[in-house]
Amino acid sequence: MGYVTAAPHPRSQAAGSARAGRRSLAVALLCGALGAAVALLATRQRWAEGTATVAGGAFPLTAKGSDVTGVPAALAVVGLAALVAVFAVRRAGRLVVAALLALSGAGIVVAALLGASDGSALDEQAAQASGDTSASVDSISHTAWPYVAAVGGVLLLLAGLLALRYGRLWPAMSGRYERGGTPQPRRKTPAVDPDRPEDLWKALDRGEDPTGA
Repeated sequence: MGYVTAAPHPRSQAAGSARAGRRSLAVALLCGALGAAVALLATRQRWAEGTATVAGGAFPLTAKGSDVTGVPAALAVVGLAALVAVFAVRRAGRLVVAALLALSGAGIVVAALLGASDGSALDEQAAQASGDTSASVDSISHTAWPYVAAVGGVLLLLAGLLALRYGRLWPAMSGRYERGGTPQPRRKTPAVDPDRPEDLWKALDRGEDPTGA
């Protein structure tokens, strides 16, 4: 004897979609804001250090993330702006902005990993310190901050993927329109009855002319 599986109720499906939308929205906001902050913070830290020989002595050199590459910081700002813009657009526009958010995170990851072993910034500093354009750094060591920036990029990428998947369930920043996209009707001002003193006083309180002149 076979069993018939009942189809899920439309209300339960709508409730499940609403819960998924709220959860994904909270996670995306957290990941996006945290990812942008982490990436920006990491680019201000020391990514590489080394020494150059200047006038017969060792001259210490350091390079921050912004010296190595400006891509992660720029994409972090773009990603943060895209995270806010997701709520200002609808339908196809939201998909485009969500894709931009995801691509910003992916770009940060790639740029940070490439900069993790880059010594060109230190070579430029060595050339400036010694006055010799062919000078280079004698020894280079790298810190973990490029990988921290990459983690920030991963968080932004996750926020973008969530926006692509669940963005249609998220609300939009608009107080003038209802969910259907139609303007909300304005409340009509109640008519003033000149024979009722209370209506006259209410009209005066609203700053209206009860005489209609």
